[in-house]
Amino acid sequence: MAADQLELLLGDERATLRLGMDLALCVQRGDCLALYGDLGVGKSTLARALIRCVAGDDALEVPSPTFTLVQNYELRLTIAHYDLYRIGDPDELIELGLEEALQDGVALIEWPERAPEYLPADTIIVQMREEGTGRRITINGPQAAVERIRRSLQIRGFLNDEGLEDASRSYFTGDASARSYELINDGDAKQLVLMNAPERLLGPPLKDGKRYAQIAHVAENIQPFVAIGKFLEGRGFTTPNIHAASLDEGLLLLQDLGREPIVDSHGQPIVERWDTAIDCLVALHRTDIPAQLPLAGHVPYEIPPFDRDAMAIELSLFLEWYFPHRYNAAAGDDIKDLFETGWHAMIDHLQTSDTSLVLRDFHSPNILWQVNEPGLKRIGLIDFQDAMIGPAAYDVASLVHDARVTIAPDLQDHLIERYCRARSGDAEFDETAFRRALAIMQAQRATKILGIFVRLKIRDGKSGYIRHLGRIETYLKRALRHSVLEPLHECYTKAGIL
Repeated sequence: MAADQLELLLGDERATLRLGMDLALCVQRGDCLALYGDLGVGKSTLARALIRCVAGDDALEVPSPTFTLVQNYELRLTIAHYDLYRIGDPDELIELGLEEALQDGVALIEWPERAPEYLPADTIIVQMREEGTGRRITINGPQAAVERIRRSLQIRGFLNDEGLEDASRSYFTGDASARSYELINDGDAKQLVLMNAPERLLGPPLKDGKRYAQIAHVAENIQPFVAIGKFLEGRGFTTPNIHAASLDEGLLLLQDLGREPIVDSHGQPIVERWDTAIDCLVALHRTDIPAQLPLAGHVPYEIPPFDRDAMAIELSLFLEWYFPHRYNAAAGDDIKDLFETGWHAMIDHLQTSDTSLVLRDFHSPNILWQVNEPGLKRIGLIDFQDAMIGPAAYDVASLVHDARVTIAPDLQDHLIERYCRARSGDAEFDETAFRRALAIMQAQRATKILGIFVRLKIRDGKSGYIRHLGRIETYLKRALRHSVLEPLHECYTKAGIL
């Protein structure tokens, strides 16, 4: 495997602590870090900072494993901290469970030179040596691992440029995309959220030389988030203020909108908050949307359309991923033909539907309740970088068939009635056409999500999404009851949904 190297100079112990934190934000399960250096050079300081950052606890007791040889920590990432200074025979490293530790999490090894023959081939080598009053650090390892570390150090440089040299970094969350998030706190200012979203042009060309993300209009950099966020904020909607941005590096420092969800402590919908979310969509669907949005220092951002190709490639995930997962066999030509013919007709129905800005994932994980704000400002929007111009019914479908929260039929009906009642006076609103488009969008979204959640498990190793499949299947059955979707019944019956 290709190797890579990094080198940096740490001026003092605080810099060593920061490096431990920076490493903690990029290590992943299976990483083995071998810490080389003389006594007193700071290996334990570095290891302790890394462990405490993963734990999210600056005061966590992290004793040296000099006598115990290994100390295990059951954290967000399981960490096994080894000190091999006193081992009598290299074979002891096997007895200490290194192989099992790497299966479960991360291994930190001080004095790895005592058992070099047992280090994995892809070990990340961290060499520490004194230089003047500071320490010279050299990091060698597999290219992909070193690239993760380089990215984390790039984030530290971004924070330094914004006057946050001593800011603490802690893991916040990841999502179904390649983005990740951190909490940034310098002890004085309000806590901020860092969005780490490097440009990713992934996947092979699929159609007309375009990748999946290009066809489905999935954002491949942070420019859409900035342009759409500023637009929404300017129209009175609550989005995170952008404190700092590096569009070229794919880094944003954002206002932290808190943790207050629109569900209760049992994960059940709080009806008042769901009602306000519907009201937010009513306001959004009454908002004129320009074709282009300004983007300082860049060409204006053109909002893409939720067109036939985008809908179709999303739907294709059902046959590509979900169907083989469920039946352990590829879909036959008969099902493919019924699927494609039926959905071609459904997309035809949408050509005259009411259009608006489609936020695309307007559901509970992406809505934060703003307790101290009035009216619609209580709906905090945090996920809109993939927004398109498309059927207004789509985001209503996303909310009333929430992928993570079970919405009972009576609540679904209540929310749809609330939306229709609010828009009944709008000249362009046709309730019959809207309900028809809503059923199609509910079915399209559920079909797509079934494919995506299986793909996340099989391709990306994110198995947690599979537990939601039963809910999505129920939503799909519910949507298919509408008469407009009857041409798809035979297909979904053969696919085991109906």
